[in-house]
Amino acid sequence: MALIKYITDVEIAFGAIEKLPEACRASGMTKPLIVTDAGVKAAGILATAIQAMGDMPHAIYDGTPSNPTEAAVREATVIYKQSGCDGLIALGGGSSMDCAKGAAITVSHEGPLKTYATIEGGSPKITAKVAPLIAVPTTAGTGSEVARGAIVIVDDGRKLGFHSWSLVPKMAICDPALTVGLPSGLTAATGMDAIAHCMETFMAAPYNPPADGIALDGLTRGWANIQTATEDGSNQTARLEMMSASMQGAMAFQKGLGCVHSLSHSLGGLNPRLHHGTLNAMFLPAVIRFNGKADSVRNQRRMQRMAYAMGFGDIEDADSATNTVANAVTNMNQRLKLPSGLGEMGVTEADFAAVIKGAMADHCHGTNPRIATEEDYRAMLLAAM
Repeated sequence: MALIKYITDVEIAFGAIEKLPEACRASGMTKPLIVTDAGVKAAGILATAIQAMGDMPHAIYDGTPSNPTEAAVREATVIYKQSGCDGLIALGGGSSMDCAKGAAITVSHEGPLKTYATIEGGSPKITAKVAPLIAVPTTAGTGSEVARGAIVIVDDGRKLGFHSWSLVPKMAICDPALTVGLPSGLTAATGMDAIAHCMETFMAAPYNPPADGIALDGLTRGWANIQTATEDGSNQTARLEMMSASMQGAMAFQKGLGCVHSLSHSLGGLNPRLHHGTLNAMFLPAVIRFNGKADSVRNQRRMQRMAYAMGFGDIEDADSATNTVANAVTNMNQRLKLPSGLGEMGVTEADFAAVIKGAMADHCHGTNPRIATEEDYRAMLLAAM
């Protein structure tokens, strides 16, 4: 049985940031805490958001690290409570949005954050008492602005997922203008994150036809525009389409993800300096090849349909389609000047045992169309080196 649920209100347009105070009032906020990071502040985007809010009182937490931690969630929680806030605005990429979602839990629920982790059976413990949240993405990658989950490194070092429909932002304000100044390297890495979401959720095992359709359309938009957005950041069409692809990838991944994210979550927890979107780009070709051998009925023609969405026409043979799609991702990574593999990112075979252990326990492991063994994960890691 599949629960199909879509999802929240979305404003997507150039200039949508002007809707921020209206969205706050509609969500019952009179004094929100803006959760952001130093880079967003330095780029002037925080000032843009504050200007859009007019005379609405607010507080600011700008200490979100590149991979959000439980310590950062605690810091945001302290400011929220001391300032008398009654809601949250997540302003930034996936890290700020995940940090804000963590704070939405901790300002209203007792106990350590890991209590509410999906892998710990904590999802039912996240209730409607969570603080209301509005998400304003400044990258086109994670799609967390329309997602029910967050990824946070908890105090014991694990990188855990937190999932609840109560965590879905009350509104997503997707203004592509906020991404125009994004550096090319970050545009590429976050863009491949969005493409990975669209591809991996389309391959995932659960039954959800609307998610499949949204994912394929998002893949078409993302694949056609990521190189332009990376090379010409001022191209408004490319920026709009990448923001849509990012949003669509997250709308679709309510269905589930798979081995790409199992590995990325695990390795990212082991080394928080590694960018999540870049890791997804490194793992994607190997996982596509692994998934190409899945024999489930629902997996039939998955590779051909992705190849078609990516502009390669109707490829009749499944193996040929698998190779075409996997090679295309590898070639796109090269054109976007992303790392050549995990080795270039500092990963060694000495890391494999810990990464595999984490991947086997990750919440994305069970929705891959083929359930990977430890040896399968080792082979994927070697292929991604």
